[in-house]
Amino acid sequence: MSRPLIFIIEDEPDIARLIKLYVEKEGYRTAHFSNGAQGLQEIRNKIPDLLVLDLMLPGTDGLEICKKLRSAPETRQLPILMVTAKGEELDKVLGLELGADDYLTKPFSPRELTARVKALLRRSNPSDISPATLTFGALRLDPVRHEVRVGEKEVELTAKEFGLLEVLLKNRGKVLTRDTLLNQVWGYDYFGTTRTVDVHVGRIREKIPLLADAIVTVKSVGYKFKESE
Repeated sequence: MSRPLIFIIEDEPDIARLIKLYVEKEGYRTAHFSNGAQGLQEIRNKIPDLLVLDLMLPGTDGLEICKKLRSAPETRQLPILMVTAKGEELDKVLGLELGADDYLTKPFSPRELTARVKALLRRSNPSDISPATLTFGALRLDPVRHEVRVGEKEVELTAKEFGLLEVLLKNRGKVLTRDTLLNQVWGYDYFGTTRTVDVHVGRIREKIPLLADAIVTVKSVGYKFKESE
């Protein structure tokens, strides 16, 4: 297998060199572009495995690039790590809403950079083997189709409800804290409260009555999914 290819669109030479150095130390291939228009053109010529994208770029900025990549079918799933000197919450939220998968604020540590790159690559290509369908009684959760069925009836879940149910099913019998569930489903930089988990569990129980007793509340800790019916 060829090593993953990472494109870096960054106009600050020192930052670009730092990113290249530490990403290549992890065994990845890189290509650097100092302006948005050039980087966008190169992505259209060859789609990389991941894009490290600076927000503040001359000409076509990172937000505009993000929008264009997400609107094109061939780059809609391209993992994007947005990097910027800005630390304001609004910039972070805007970048994520426009399609960035993760967000890193300068100055950042090389260890944090490489950890996030690895996480995004794992998420985009977890394995060459399709994940198995998860079942519980008449319930079937298909990770590939992103589909939940009870018998012949499909159940409409939001992305977060689906992710939460998938994590609980994969860890059947284990007690998972609310913080663990937040980290696995919402991400380690989520800034909400653990109450979010309770709300989503409540919605899953409402939509799938079969799971009303299967998802067990562990007082003051979190939740666990019953090992058997």
